Amino acid sequence: MNYRHIAFAVALVCTGLITSVAGTARAEPRAVIELFTSQGCSSCPAADKLLGELAQDPSLMTMSLAVDYWDYLGWKDTLALHGHTLRQRAYADARGDREVYTPQVVVNGVVQVLGSDKAAIERAIAQTRSTAAPLSLPVTIAVADGKVTVNVAAGEGEHQNAEVWLCPITVNAPVAVGRGENSGKTLTYNNVVRRWVKLGEWNGKAASFSVPVADLPQGEYSLQDINQLTVVVQSGVAAKPGLMLGAATTALR
Repeated sequence: MNYRHIAFAVALVCTGLITSVAGTARAEPRAVIELFTSQGCSSCPAADKLLGELAQDPSLMTMSLAVDYWDYLGWKDTLALHGHTLRQRAYADARGDREVYTPQVVVNGVVQVLGSDKAAIERAIAQTRSTAAPLSLPVTIAVADGKVTVNVAAGEGEHQNAEVWLCPITVNAPVAVGRGENSGKTLTYNNVVRRWVKLGEWNGKAASFSVPVADLPQGEYSLQDINQLTVVVQSGVAAKPGLMLGAATTALR
């Protein structure tokens, strides 16, 4: 390791901010960006493209969450999970604004904006970081000996009740849309969440969680479809999600 790498690693430790343990240092994480999208939504491709651009920023943890409520338009979204629809509605209930639409981005669990508006997303990131101190909880994730291990540090402050979720992710998923509003287009989705695995709860004390890699696939995808893992520690509960307290990501292979 050269001097530059050592200095960067020391800086991360001193700031107490989260990093992933994928074998290389990551930039300071600023935000978890969740995009609620649909293959049946004509306004979504611009947001999907923007998410792909944002995914290149190592300080952002981007997640594409396909919903199923536009399937009636003539095309069943091949990546959609009904749980994503429920999650989006739960966010709206928690905020109290009833805003459920596509493409919608939720930043750090607390602010929603139009998913195709890059400037609005950046403003939302700045807003959450100035008022709520998201992602201040150190979290690590590692894959070894056929297991995924997540460590969450002890924490202080008002948010000491949270859920720990592991998301298997497909980094790049091209889809040829055969019907509906995007008929004839081949769309590329980045950082597609295939499942939400609840590892447990965090109550302010240091905790460790693990799950076999072989248990990650479920439904219509296989282990070969998963090439990244993201873990989030989020205040509240699934029915009323709140601020993102910590997060980390690593490549599966």
